[in-house]
Order: sequence, then C-alpha cells, then structure tokens
Amino acid sequence: MVANLTTPLIGIVSTTAIGRLGDATSLGGVAMASVLFDCLFWLFAFLRMSTVAFTAQSLGAGEMHELRAILVRGLIVAALVGAGLIALQIPLAAILLGAMGGSEGVTRAARTYFAIRIWSAPLALANYVVLGWLIGQARATLALGVQIAINLINMVATLLLVLTLDLGIAGAAMAALIAEALGLLIGVAIAHNLAQDHLPLSRATLFDRDTLMRMLAVNRDIMIRTAALIAAFLFFTAQGARSGDVTLAANAVLHNFLLISAFFLDGLANAAEQLCGRAYGARARDEFSGAVRLVVFWGFGFALAVTAAFALFGPALIDMMTASPDVRRIARDFLVFVILSPSLAVFAFAFDGVYIGATWARDMRNLMVASLAIFLAAWLALRSFGNTGLWGALLVHYAARGGLQALRYPAMLRASFRQAPLPG
Repeated sequence: MVANLTTPLIGIVSTTAIGRLGDATSLGGVAMASVLFDCLFWLFAFLRMSTVAFTAQSLGAGEMHELRAILVRGLIVAALVGAGLIALQIPLAAILLGAMGGSEGVTRAARTYFAIRIWSAPLALANYVVLGWLIGQARATLALGVQIAINLINMVATLLLVLTLDLGIAGAAMAALIAEALGLLIGVAIAHNLAQDHLPLSRATLFDRDTLMRMLAVNRDIMIRTAALIAAFLFFTAQGARSGDVTLAANAVLHNFLLISAFFLDGLANAAEQLCGRAYGARARDEFSGAVRLVVFWGFGFALAVTAAFALFGPALIDMMTASPDVRRIARDFLVFVILSPSLAVFAFAFDGVYIGATWARDMRNLMVASLAIFLAAWLALRSFGNTGLWGALLVHYAARGGLQALRYPAMLRASFRQAPLPG
C-alpha cells in the first residue's frame, strides 16, 4: 500500500500542523498548495507506474539484464523533469495559484509554501522511480520501509520547524524538502545494493531505440491519463475555493480522508501492477486473470473496512486535523460523501493497476478522458446544489472511472493474449 503515498502524506502532515494553529487562511493556503503539489508531482507519476510495469514484465519474461537499465532511465527522466519544474517555478506558481481562485490571504500563504517546496521536485520524482523499481520486483517491504522513513522524517521535521521553532508555512515546506532528500538517499542506497548482482549496464542497452520509444509511448499515454484525472481534482478544489476560505479548508480536510482511502486501495492497485505485469511478461493468461479477480475481491474488502472506519472515527479525525470550529462544522456536514467514496472507487483503483501492469496505456488514457467528461457533465447538472453538488459529481467520477475500465477489460484481455509480442 505504498503507491503515490509520500507526496499526499507530506501534504496531510503540513495541513494538520498548520491547522493546529487555528488560522483558516493559513490552513487554506497550505491545503491549496499541498493539493497543487499532489497534482503537479502526480502528473509525472508515470515515472512510478511505467517503472513498475516494465520491471515486472522484464521479470516475467526473464530479462534480468533490463532491470538496472529501467532504473537508470527513470532516474534520468526524473532529474530532467524536476530541473524543468524548478526553472519554470515563477510562471507555474502564477498560473496554478491564479487558477485556484483563492482569496488574497490564502494565495499569499500558498505562494510561500510553493516557492520552497518546488525545490524538492527532482527528489520527489526520483523517489517515484525507486519506489516503482522496488514494487516491480515485489520488494514491497523495502518500498514500504523507504516510504515510512520519508514520512517519519517529515513528521519530525514539521513538528520541529512549525510547532517548536514557529516557522509556520515556510517550516512545513522545508520539512517536506528535507524528507524527500533523505528518503532518496536511503532509496538509492537500497537500489545500489540490489543491483550489484545484475549484469554491467552498457550504453547500448541503456539507450536502445526500440525500448526507449516504447517507454516514451507508454509514459505519454499515462501522463495524458493522469492529466485528465488531475484536472478533475483541480476543478474540484477550485470550485471549493470559490465558495470561500472556510469551505475550501473543510474540503481540504475531507480530501485528506480521500487520500487515506487511496492509501489502502492503491495497495491493491500496486499488487495488480506487479502481478499482472509479471504474468503479462510471461504470457500467462490464466495467472493474469486470477490476479485481476484477487485484486477486485480484496479491494471490496478494504473498501468496506475503510468505510466503517470513516463512519466511526470521521468526526474525531476532523477535530484532529483542524482547530477551527467553522471548518469542523462544514467538514462534518459533508463527511457522508467521504464515507461513500471507497466502495465506489474499488474498480477505479483495481483496474488502474491492471491496465498499468499490462501497459494498456492508450485505452486507459481514452477511458480517463471520457470519465473527466462525465464528471464535468455531472457537475453542470448538480451545480445548483453548491458544495453538495460538487461532492456528488466527484462520486460520479469515481464510479465512471472504474465502470468504463471494467467494461473494456474483457475485450483487452482477449486481444492482448492473442498477440505474441508485447504492445508498444
């Protein structure tokens, strides 16, 4: 249960620490900036997803010489993308914060956080690659260890810088930067130790044209798919911001519940990526189908458990995340939508993992764009209900994502296992 976990949990810790100060404007600013980083880094989550798929498929096909090359290629791309984000930080901040539509105070607080945390971009993206490489080899314990280290470091640094040294928003951003840097050092050390037994990496292997073109094609489609998903969440956040600082802060608190739910359901998606990727590389159809059934079954089990936990402990968690009475009241009013979300999201997360593991990236891209269109149509139909309609549209989006992929899955299975070569 470690996919995409570090970035959102860092945001949760930052939001919770600032929330304890009792200032809705500061909380709204950090919450808005944290969502932006969730989305900005998430846009490049193909670095983790494709690394998992290619690593697992190489294992299934017995191509052990490719493992080190997959890791190095990913780290090179992460460094280039991260450097680009740092270079473009001023226009990025202006465009993204302007699009969110927050108040002057919230935007000023968010800009402070953004200006510091953006320097963690190459580190966070490289951590995606290392995480994907470990998960692709079914080394989930090591991957979880790296994630735990990053988040413990972030928690300690946030408590020290925000609540002890009183550095406020800047302290929360600096804590995130420190955590990503130390986490990458740990991850690279683990990867180096594991790769010592692999064959030496030649330049010809690293820059093989056919392999690079396949990687770029899959990464392109996953990036477009992720951009469509991010657009839905950015739209959700922006509409909440236009409802006022208190509603924005309440939605941000409840968004953390969605991230907690995703923590459990993403664990199943990770399992699907690794198991389906390995079976796909070995061309084992029965094993592939069995992995899909297993992931969906356990997905519903985890969803029911999370739903029960939110129903029982939701109010207490809201009180822990914010000290503002107004934010607490509004968050409780909309808690029911969070309680319903895990069951509606099971197919979405499970089949994301299946499609990624099999590198069905083009179809996944097209289905996600269709889901975004359904989300926007639902919001238009429900917009007269205000924030209630906005949350309702988000639940429709969850259901559309999973439903479309589930309907398309049988045809993809038949077509893929009739073909001998892996799709490009």
